[in-house]
Parts: sequence; C-alpha cells; structure tokens
Amino acid sequence: MAGQGVVEVSDGTFDQEVLRSEQPVLVDFWAGWCGPCKMIAPIVDGMATTYAGKLKVAKVNVDQNGAVPARYGIRGIPALLFFKDGKVADQIVGYVPQDVIDERVKRLLA
Repeated sequence: MAGQGVVEVSDGTFDQEVLRSEQPVLVDFWAGWCGPCKMIAPIVDGMATTYAGKLKVAKVNVDQNGAVPARYGIRGIPALLFFKDGKVADQIVGYVPQDVIDERVKRLLA
C-alpha cells in the first residue's frame, strides 16, 4: 500500500528506519480495513515526493506490527507521528486535509 518513496516499516525495522534516521520522519500508522487510512494514503504518499531528500515517509501496518503502535500508544488510526532526532515531535490522529499535514511537515523541517 506504500507509494513511491515510502518505506514500509515493521516492528523489527522501526528503530533503524525511524529512530536512527538522519532526516525527520513522518510515520503513517494504518490498516487495510480502515477507510480514513485509505483516504489519507495519497496525501501521505505525496509528502514523500514533495519533500524528497528532506523528509523520510514511512508506513506501519498496525495489524501486522503490534509492538511499535503499543510503544507509542496508538489507539486510533490513521495516526501520523512526526519524528525528529529519534523523538516524537508532533502527531495527528484521524483524517485531516492535506494543508494541515503540509503545515506540520513544514514546522518539522523548520
């Protein structure tokens, strides 16, 4: 379900791909049965293209990976967590329009 430039991350690869990333990371916690997740997916995928080289975009399927969502208290999806220097800098839960995500990414990269 990941678009071009988007990294599929699992419980096993999360620390390496997200926490140790040189770049800020936008992580989309999603599931295949989640309608709002499907609605937000093209927006998240677009962020990978728009901010290529500045922002890493990753996706975690909560049905296949339980440890990472539990570690970050993910109770509702879609959940977008913004990581900078290995720590959560911001988060959005539920569907939001593209301009809201764009604004948070710009703040993260500032």
